[in-house]
Formats: sequence, structure tokens, C-alpha cells
Amino acid sequence: MKISRYAAAAAITVMAGTVSAAELRLSHQWSEGDVRHQVAQMVAEDVAAAGVDLSIQIFPNQTLFKAREQYTPLSRGQLDMTVLPLSYAGGQQPAYNLTLMPGLVKNHDHGDRLSHSPFMAEIENIMAGDDVMVLVHGYLAGGFGSNKGCITKPEDVAGVSIRAAGKAFEEMLAASGASISSMASSEIYPALQSGVLDATNTSSESFVSFRLYEQLDCYTPAGDYALWFMYQPLIMNKTTFDGLSADQQTALRTAGEKAQAFYLEQAKLGDAVAAKAFSDAGVELAEMTEADFNAWRDIAATSSYPSFVAETPDGQKLLDMALSVD
Repeated sequence: MKISRYAAAAAITVMAGTVSAAELRLSHQWSEGDVRHQVAQMVAEDVAAAGVDLSIQIFPNQTLFKAREQYTPLSRGQLDMTVLPLSYAGGQQPAYNLTLMPGLVKNHDHGDRLSHSPFMAEIENIMAGDDVMVLVHGYLAGGFGSNKGCITKPEDVAGVSIRAAGKAFEEMLAASGASISSMASSEIYPALQSGVLDATNTSSESFVSFRLYEQLDCYTPAGDYALWFMYQPLIMNKTTFDGLSADQQTALRTAGEKAQAFYLEQAKLGDAVAAKAFSDAGVELAEMTEADFNAWRDIAATSSYPSFVAETPDGQKLLDMALSVD
């Protein structure tokens, strides 16, 4: 069945001023086996079980909207819900680029504290201006993989051809002496295989799903300290949410809270799975220390951070708020 790009946000029947029998559409780019789909599925199942005449239809694998095209239709009410890296919408709202910024998140528990901080409240205020709200907070982590020695500190990337995930990481790595090659994550494997790349920086999930352990000599997993964290929430059109009944809203929020705890647990597990996959493949593992993390942050403070501040209204205020979260 062909679904119009400009279809209504939800099929909602209004009787005597009360919302009933609503069906919401949730779009995302991930496969059914991905943790982000599992989070969406958990919310959908719990809402259905609540018996509040609310259902959520999930469209995975970019079947409804392309990966980077979901935020705009969501904000316009042409889509009800999505799970996406918020930095994808950094072109519309430069403040969102802070959600993929080196050195802002140390580990998953730190990311969880950041999600419940005044900094995130400011990000949510910006979302509200776009008619968007958060149902489930979540960060996913990543690491480094290299064929030219292990990468834990800035000097390890000098002269190395590396693919980075995001502009801010490219700026920081370039300032550390790396040669940057920009490409989609799906292109990393052949680039390593052909020698176009010496190293890469990406998510734990991508390291495993693209079998990069077959092409790398050393892997720096996300552990007590990691440099790469990307905020990837489940978000919803706010007008659609406000139009639901109180019971339906409660069901969504309750399901979201449960899914958020699951998301955090699975994010940590995903890092462990990635480390084991590389270890089982005979790849050397290298842990990042607190001193390594701080050294990277010092580089970011003279490269990525000033660039963000220059391009973003209230950028210094937002950056300071994020950095203040212990």
C-alpha cells in the first residue's frame, strides 16, 4: 500500500471532545534487529497492552521516510514518532550538533545524567519550538579501530587516514594531525580493505554490523571512558501528543520510561558485545583512560568547540551547560 508523504499525522476520531481510537505512525531507518527498533517496539507493545485505544504502527528500514528526512515531517505533523540521531537535524537547529560532540559524554551513566540535566531541558525547549517532544532519551557509544597502531590518545592519529562520524569529530581529529576521509558507514569496510582508510571512528553497533573486525588490527571499545557518544532519542510530534486523551498520554509516558531503562541497559550491552566480537576475531583491544579522554577534550576545546560556538546562537551557553554535568 502506498502511503502519501503528506498523509495526516494520525487517524484520530473525536467524539464529544474526547480522543479515541488513535493510530500513530513511527518511522525509523533501522532494521528489526537493531536496539533502536526494539525500543520503538517496546513502546508500541506496552501502549497496546494498556488498553487505551491507542496503537503505534512502526515503519522500519526507511520505508516511510529516508534516514535524514524524518525530523522535518515530524515537526510538521506529517509523521507522529521517530527514533533518530538528533544531530541529523543539526542543519535546522545548530544546537543539536552538541548531541554528537567529542568529550561531552564520558560513559553511559554520564550520558544518562546529561539526559536529565538542565542542558537537555534547553535542548527540549528548542525541540518544543519545532513542535517536537522526547519520549525516550538514549545515547549510543562508539570507539576507534585502526590498522596503524591502537588509538587511545590524540597523538595516535597523527598521519593516519581516518573516517570520523560527524563534523565535530573530523575537526578534532584533523587538529590532532589525522587525514580525514568522509564516507558513509557502509563504505568503511571496502575502504579499509583497499587501504584508502587506516582507521575509523564509529558506533559500537556499526563496528559489529559491518564486520569491521575482519579488517582491523586494533579496536578501542567504549568502556569506562569513550569519546564517541551520539544522542538518539525516540521523539514525537507534540501537537499529536497533546491531542490524545489523558489515559493515552499516560500510557505513552509510562511505556517511554520503561523503554528508556531498557535502552540504557542495551547500550551498555552493545559495547560489551562489540568488544567480545573483536576479541574473538583475534583483534587487539586498547582501553581509553581518563587521561586519554581529557587529552582529547583539550583538543576539542581548540577545534570543535569554537566552531560550534561560532555557528550556534547561545552556543557558548549551551556548551558550558553540557560541560558542567559531572
